Amino acid sequence: MITQRLLACAMALAASMPASYAGPCSQQIDAVQAAIDAKLEATAASKPSARETTAATLHRQPTPGSIAAAEARLGDLPPQKVEAVAAAMAQAREADRAGDQSGCEQALADVRRALGP
Repeated sequence: MITQRLLACAMALAASMPASYAGPCSQQIDAVQAAIDAKLEATAASKPSARETTAATLHRQPTPGSIAAAEARLGDLPPQKVEAVAAAMAQAREADRAGDQSGCEQALADVRRALGP
């Protein structure tokens, strides 16, 4: 009984470790992601909305990719900018997971450049 509880606690601890790990620039990534979200919201608010598609009525949550694709189709953001920002954010997250602070900071600088003023 005690062994089972100890094993369960050890498994719970092991499962929680990756979720709680914060890399060297996790806070910077969060700040840049918030800036991206704010820019998207401001851009979307300044444009007319699109008609709801049939897929939108199927009770599925939109993915960041599907939202970006829809905004690109509406002309809210150029597809090249969406791709550049997404690729640089993926690089930043990968560098952060690897503990590469300079690589992460470089990727975040690329994101800021791609986003523009």
